[in-house]
Amino acid sequence: MTATTTDRSSGQGQPAGAQTVTFSRAINSALRDALEEDPQVVLMGEDIGTLGGVFRITDGLQQQFGPERVIDTPLAESGIMGTAVGLAYRGYRPVVEIQFDGFVYPSFDQIVSQVAKLHFRTRGDVKMPITIRIPYGGGIGSPEHHSESPEAYFTHTAGLRVVSPSTPQDGYDLLREAIASDDPVVYLEPKRRYHAKGPVDLERDRPSMNAAVVAAAGTDVTVVSYGSPMTTCLQAAEAAADEGTSLEVIDLRSISPVDYGVIESSVRRTGRLLIVHEAGLTGGVGAEIAAQITERCFEWLEHAPVRITGFDIPYPPAKLEHHHLPDLDRILDGVDRVMDRPNSQSAADTHGA
Repeated sequence: MTATTTDRSSGQGQPAGAQTVTFSRAINSALRDALEEDPQVVLMGEDIGTLGGVFRITDGLQQQFGPERVIDTPLAESGIMGTAVGLAYRGYRPVVEIQFDGFVYPSFDQIVSQVAKLHFRTRGDVKMPITIRIPYGGGIGSPEHHSESPEAYFTHTAGLRVVSPSTPQDGYDLLREAIASDDPVVYLEPKRRYHAKGPVDLERDRPSMNAAVVAAAGTDVTVVSYGSPMTTCLQAAEAAADEGTSLEVIDLRSISPVDYGVIESSVRRTGRLLIVHEAGLTGGVGAEIAAQITERCFEWLEHAPVRITGFDIPYPPAKLEHHHLPDLDRILDGVDRVMDRPNSQSAADTHGA
């Protein structure tokens, strides 16, 4: 698959007709446009109608399209998802909002046992064009069940597509593609990016939902990420450049399936791979990417892949979350590790010796 190269750190490649909007407004526009274009699209979720959602993502949509298409549901995620399955059976395209990442677990059985399986189980006779919107990740000062990163549960489940945008443009594009897809899509919204602004061109030809993009070109280290940490990775690319190290930053956009062709092409040039995500280390998306690239690019690797992630703990209290989330210093330390330069780990090894 061919990568789209856009240097997001410099702002190059912005279309002349694009408007600068917030991430949340881009998602709202995608929902509005989908509702206008397809009468089978319906939105469901807790407080998404009258209130417009706890993050105001669906603000104004019930007033425009009515309560039969923008549906306030009871506080029962399993019931929401079960209803979405029934609607999909009847030809609708439900877009379900799970209010917070940690609230998705009551609906987990429906997602992995029904939504992900029915197309295969019926030999293609039944489609499940359900989009599951999940605000996820930390960085907003909220406690556990409001700041989690559950993506690995879903990437491990065959039959689901899993995507996570990092820019307002991808927020719009990926959601439109998800709603149009006949496959169920888990659409992970990095909530600490909701107020970030960026250009959005509603009329452009949208890239494939599965395609990764090279967000910043480089030659020394391949850095792979998605969602919220992308901003920090691009900041790391700027900081590393000041020290003479060139980072190539890849935004996965889709984390199931993964566009391995773009990563392979980059790693075969750089010889080094750094993977960054908020979720815990063990069993995370980064573990699978590290394994796949080691198998596919072993003879090109100059160093073992390095992962910079959240820690294997329940999400910490708000006052401690800045220690938990991958920050600029930890990413640059990872760059030093993969470049075989002095780093925090080598210092600990030396002290231990």
